Amino acid sequence: MTTKKAQTEVYLEVGQKKIFAGALDWPGWSRSARGEEAALATLVEYAPRYARIFSRTTIDFVPPHDPAALAVVERLPGNSTTDFGAPDIAPARDAEPFDEAARERSEAILAAIWRAFDRAVEAAEGKELRKGPRGGGRERDGIVRHVLGADAAYLRRVGQKFSQNDAAPQDDELQRTREAIRAALAAGVRGEIPQQGPRGGALWTPRYFVRRVAWHTVDHLWEIEDRIM
Repeated sequence: MTTKKAQTEVYLEVGQKKIFAGALDWPGWSRSARGEEAALATLVEYAPRYARIFSRTTIDFVPPHDPAALAVVERLPGNSTTDFGAPDIAPARDAEPFDEAARERSEAILAAIWRAFDRAVEAAEGKELRKGPRGGGRERDGIVRHVLGADAAYLRRVGQKFSQNDAAPQDDELQRTREAIRAALAAGVRGEIPQQGPRGGALWTPRYFVRRVAWHTVDHLWEIEDRIM
């Protein structure tokens, strides 16, 4: 029997069409389905795959093998973005203070995710990616540029002035964007991320910023791996 102490805390973002299950302490480990039980089961299904991201690191992630090992501690109402297929609501824990220890752990998780993403991109070099059921789907470099564009938008959601440079070499742009993300996390530790942007509207907390960057990168890392022919 799984004890509560051994359980992994997760939250659910509940839309009308989709439900996301995400691990509170493990950014990037988030999956969706049409129902709560299915979302939790899918999260567990992807746990070994998430664990492989940290296989070359000292990060200790032990994948659970049963949804009973998950404890749902928060349910959040989703929105149209949730139903479109992306998490969009921050759990309450992401409002907690962001200190140096949180920054170091966040950077370590993101660094492992970036390395895994880069390995997938390298593995897909010169290879065709399987098309979707309707013949659609980005090619490898298109996926990378899409991730970079999303990261640029995410940086602006934490008050950073940053724009994607489509003319820059892909590797240079990856490095520049990741350096900007690290700088944003350092600004978060210093308390330099305001609650609202210059034109109004709530900005993201550093913890939710990490959660979104991690989720989006992992989602497309797995897309590349799944579509390589």
